[in-house]
Amino acid sequence: MTSVQMSALDEMVQQFLEHASSGDLVKVSFLISHSRHLLNESGKQGWTALMLAARNGHYDVVKALLSEGCNTALTNRSGQTAHDIAKFWGHKHIANLLANGGDGNLQVILPNTGATGHESYFSREYLDRLSDKRSDSEWLSAKLASPKTVFLLFYNLDPLVMSGPEELNNSHPKMKLCRLGRISVDELMKKSDTVVIFLGVEKEDHTLQSKEEDGLTAWFALNTQENPIDSLVPKDSNRFFLKGAMPGLFLFDEDEAGVIAQARSVLAWHSRYSFCPTCGGRTKVDEGGYKRTCLNEGCKSLHGIHNTSYPRVDPVVIMLVIHPDGNQCLLGRKKIFPPGMFSCLAGFVEPGETIENAVRREVLEESGVTVGPVQYVSCQPWPMPSSLMIGCLSVAVSTDINVDKNEIEEARWFTRQQVLDAIARSNQAVFTMPPRQAIAHYLVKHWIGINANL
Repeated sequence: MTSVQMSALDEMVQQFLEHASSGDLVKVSFLISHSRHLLNESGKQGWTALMLAARNGHYDVVKALLSEGCNTALTNRSGQTAHDIAKFWGHKHIANLLANGGDGNLQVILPNTGATGHESYFSREYLDRLSDKRSDSEWLSAKLASPKTVFLLFYNLDPLVMSGPEELNNSHPKMKLCRLGRISVDELMKKSDTVVIFLGVEKEDHTLQSKEEDGLTAWFALNTQENPIDSLVPKDSNRFFLKGAMPGLFLFDEDEAGVIAQARSVLAWHSRYSFCPTCGGRTKVDEGGYKRTCLNEGCKSLHGIHNTSYPRVDPVVIMLVIHPDGNQCLLGRKKIFPPGMFSCLAGFVEPGETIENAVRREVLEESGVTVGPVQYVSCQPWPMPSSLMIGCLSVAVSTDINVDKNEIEEARWFTRQQVLDAIARSNQAVFTMPPRQAIAHYLVKHWIGINANL
């Protein structure tokens, strides 16, 4: 071989290694197609194309080189294989791909996150629901008449609240639920359109006083269709109905947020199911507000157990999609979002569908990205009107984005540093995060925490 030929070969090897190092899959594939002997060529310090791609986290290039049959056992002058290099630099997805012989199955090892004990906003149970008392009409009647009982009032699902004088000029005021007594709501209780539901009792130790007094402080929620503010006794100018679900429902402390989630979700169900879904007949409220019974004696819903008779909860998957390189995540934005805000993708679980498959379907529909591994992290009640947000981490096996404009208006990959800037609200931030009360915020922070070594 002449010196000219040697020089040309050396130059081709150098280009091949540079393209692998930079992650240029198109040029790497082109050179392989013209000269397969490049696969196991090495440069300075004995680094092959596979090692360089593994070092820099280029999953697609590593996968392509493996599919062409490159030698994974080769070592550089430091005695490191491509697998050793990927592990050292924190690219777990690539290390696992190399360990499994490059079969193309992305097996990213995600931590066991299901038992972290994370308590989301809306999830705290301040009250003991005491569900066994819902069918005890005598007990419920006694509690409804008790002067100790607490009543929460809603007007078209908007809660009656108050804010202290120190909060009135605050840009982020804290709201408090108005805890009313029986006298205040006496007139409302007599109206036919008022829906009353039993929420539970305060979680405190009580000593039984007598057969008539069990020492338990019960809570009920009422919802009316007409504004009752003028009929309340006594009148208070600091009380008002907090209009709109967002962002108003984020202004409570965690105890009251949990009560809000329970009350608003059940009341919202009643507002939508005043007629029987089975026969169309009228229904009545039963079991402390946790059932609606059809008044049509011939209705099929009166025989057996039917989910149309009980409050429904709609499962929604919300997922943070992690890039195959482990250092980016996929976030999207809807038109209704505040300017600059991106959040996790989300969607309803369909009948007969698992959580994992719902995650994969929704991500593909909304962004065009294909997802492989899925892991449950945490969940959050979402009373708008009555959903359960099922938070997951998922790992992409493709990276090209093709947004469905009907679902979201934009989706982008964000680097770990960009996410950190957004969390810190840095001047360098290129997007804004969802509020801290949303599970999307927690999922993003959770990902940053478990990837702190990357």
